[in-house]
Amino acid sequence: MKTRIISAVILVPLLLFFVISGGIWLKVAVGFLGLVGMHEFYQAFSKENKSLHVICYAFALFYMIFIEDIINGNNYFNIFVSVFMVVLLIYTVLYHNHTNALECMTGFFGFFYACFLLSHIYLVREYTYGKLLVWLAFIAAFGCDTGAYFAGITFGKHKLIPTLSPKKTIEGSIGGIVTATVLALLYGWWLQRSFTMDGVNILLLCGLTGFFGSFLAQIGDLAASAMKRLTGIKDFGKLIPGHGGVLDRFDSVILTAPAVYYIMLFLIDVQV
Repeated sequence: MKTRIISAVILVPLLLFFVISGGIWLKVAVGFLGLVGMHEFYQAFSKENKSLHVICYAFALFYMIFIEDIINGNNYFNIFVSVFMVVLLIYTVLYHNHTNALECMTGFFGFFYACFLLSHIYLVREYTYGKLLVWLAFIAAFGCDTGAYFAGITFGKHKLIPTLSPKKTIEGSIGGIVTATVLALLYGWWLQRSFTMDGVNILLLCGLTGFFGSFLAQIGDLAASAMKRLTGIKDFGKLIPGHGGVLDRFDSVILTAPAVYYIMLFLIDVQV
């Protein structure tokens, strides 16, 4: 517990600095987390094929450097994904003696799981009103985690998915969703009173991100547990003492950040 607290004392100010700063600082930080997360994923599923991983790291770097053009450009993302897959398939054909199609798919999925999904933290921050709304990704994830914990120990009786996470309960899951949704709505109420945000129904946006984000946060947590059980590991990494690796600490944010981003795309009518 002491180690976890010390790590949190160090990490929280760093998180605040990079998210508040935005821009190149946040892009570098998210890119670093994405690459480390990919490494953790490959170590768990396919640690031997390092040359294939290098190709995936190179595409991840390219993606993060040109993320604005790839995401916002006309069909650029489709081109990027297609080229990425073709390169991996060519590699699989040329080096078929020590590479199989499963490793190719592992490399492809590792990028999308660890780098692409996490990159939505940066995409949210740089979007309209992003400096205010990016915190919803963390409110949904950590609010759900906290609410689920206390609701679980207070009311928990019925197991959620015991084969994946024996301690999680249905009552805890519901408590997490309720807590995150209420916190998101309170944050939206504060934003509405404190800032002028034209072209957006802030309470609706915050309510939706709190509800759907907290649901996806639990899916992210359980999916990470499923992958760790499949590979027989306790943690994906050891980068953060007391917390594990990047994928252990951000397994919920990996899905809440995209939820916030795409809800913003649908509900925000202005570009600033």
